[in-house]
Amino acid sequence: MPDEVFETVSAVRSALPDAHIGIHTHNDAGLAVENSLAAVKAGARQIQGTVNGIGERCGNADLISIIPTLMLKMGYVTNIPEENLPRLMTLSRLLDDRLNRAPNMQAPYVGEAAFAHKGGLHASAAQKDPRTYEHIPPEKVGNARQYLVSDQAGKSNMMARFAEFGIEIDASDSRLDKLIAQVKEREFEGWAFDSAEASFELLARRALGEVPEYFTIGRFRVMDERRFNARGQLIVESEATATITVGNVIYHEVALGNGPVNAVDTAIRKSLSTAYPSLEEVELVDYKVRILDARDGQSGTGAITRVMIEFRTPDGTTWRTVGLSTNIIDASVVALGDGMIWKLQRDGIAGPVAA
Repeated sequence: MPDEVFETVSAVRSALPDAHIGIHTHNDAGLAVENSLAAVKAGARQIQGTVNGIGERCGNADLISIIPTLMLKMGYVTNIPEENLPRLMTLSRLLDDRLNRAPNMQAPYVGEAAFAHKGGLHASAAQKDPRTYEHIPPEKVGNARQYLVSDQAGKSNMMARFAEFGIEIDASDSRLDKLIAQVKEREFEGWAFDSAEASFELLARRALGEVPEYFTIGRFRVMDERRFNARGQLIVESEATATITVGNVIYHEVALGNGPVNAVDTAIRKSLSTAYPSLEEVELVDYKVRILDARDGQSGTGAITRVMIEFRTPDGTTWRTVGLSTNIIDASVVALGDGMIWKLQRDGIAGPVAA
């Protein structure tokens, strides 16, 4: 416990006043950071920790949390210049990327949710004075303030997000009230726009009539086959067909994949590559599935499925979309389609491109 660490380090310091004391903690009880800070208060001048707290068992003390706490809250001088603090978030993300794992959205200081405002009253107060809900300016550690959209959102959240998207709309516009009602209805159904900002932006722009009909996914079919190949190895193959309409042109493509979602994604991309070659650079970097509460008597495998997909382009731009359906492939296609449309919208493409 932190008080025990403080007492122990204080006793060591009293017995060995000329010694340079360090602390090495693990997070087995969720107290690695607290215990390290307690040791510093008692006289320790070296902290052993790791980036993002990665380490044996439950991890080590997280230097990404310790460094800004020491410098911004406790007034200690470290060997890290304060002008380097905004690089903390980049460092944290770099390690996660090297380890091919998703960043911890709830990580202190650098997590995506660390400076995110969701409730309507909450967001309104944060806009008037961020200090009411933020312990430090997010820019100090390389993070950024976010106003999330969910069933708790009000006009303040909406207007803040519109400003981020570059959407101009008056707060008294009746379309804003309709959009808020639509978001609340969809969130009740199971959509999660606070984690899928691209889907919300498209929802808003569609409500305002700002999204061209780039393409229409007419139909798709996926077949999975589990069999032994000629070498006696058990393999699973997926084959997808997709019919896509771009303007007045109908594309019908077939593709193989290492799973049904990969196969249908490949088929959709093949259909769109002629009209929209820029979509070929889009990479899927994360794919999450969540089974929601059963409704209308459905249970187990018949429950509602929510799919969240994260996309990335070579310039480092990332965005997330969400899809909802009783069918996991259908939910995936919804999220895939919105992901492609968001990219085309961001690139400023006005509408269907002639083949």
